[in-house]
Amino acid sequence: MSLIGIDATLSAEQSDKIKAAVAAIIEALPFLVDLNPKDRAERIKFGEKNFSFVIKMLAVALANPKIFPADFPLEEFRTDVQLIEALYPILHSIQALLGKIEDTYFAAGSEAYAAALLAYHYAKLRNVATGELEDSLDDLGQRFARKSKKTASSAASATPST
Repeated sequence: MSLIGIDATLSAEQSDKIKAAVAAIIEALPFLVDLNPKDRAERIKFGEKNFSFVIKMLAVALANPKIFPADFPLEEFRTDVQLIEALYPILHSIQALLGKIEDTYFAAGSEAYAAALLAYHYAKLRNVATGELEDSLDDLGQRFARKSKKTASSAASATPST
């Protein structure tokens, strides 16, 4: 197993530039929607496998517009396809960026947590000798406290229903 050493900082200036760049992207895409889970579930699924089908069907539709009823929204279909074609490379580049940010966040968090666990171990050893860290260690120790099944179920039954 190989550990990735994250040795970086993010300055306030860098963070501000990133936030401004994200704001600029959002401003450049004023038509973006934010579907709630219900809205998303009610829509026909669309993904990589359907992308080429949609593109090919538009070509067929544009080559044969007379086969469709007068109320078929061919122009809206074309516009939607143009939008997904334009968003496709943007989506993939942002997904790649997001993947790197998530991996870096995870790796740095993992390293920080490992260091925190080691520091906690040393603090506990120090506390055994001096007792000076008792309050801090009690608070930090809550992270590792296990609730018994009896305590958890009685706490759940004691919570008033709404």
